[in-house]
Amino acid sequence: MNLGWQEILGILVIVMLLFGAKRLPELGKSLGEGIKEFKKSTKELARDDDDEKKKPKDTDKSA
Repeated sequence: MNLGWQEILGILVIVMLLFGAKRLPELGKSLGEGIKEFKKSTKELARDDDDEKKKPKDTDKSA
């Protein structure tokens, strides 16, 4: 799936017609915040997984 400049231009024109020029900055900001939150969450999950791997496993079964 290789998009050239013509396809990208066409997509931008359609987006401009659908949302209007005034809403585009809001949409861009919302998209950016969503991506930022997603990256933050994935980093936290990776860090939690690393912490679990470093913990010694409790193999004592005497209860």
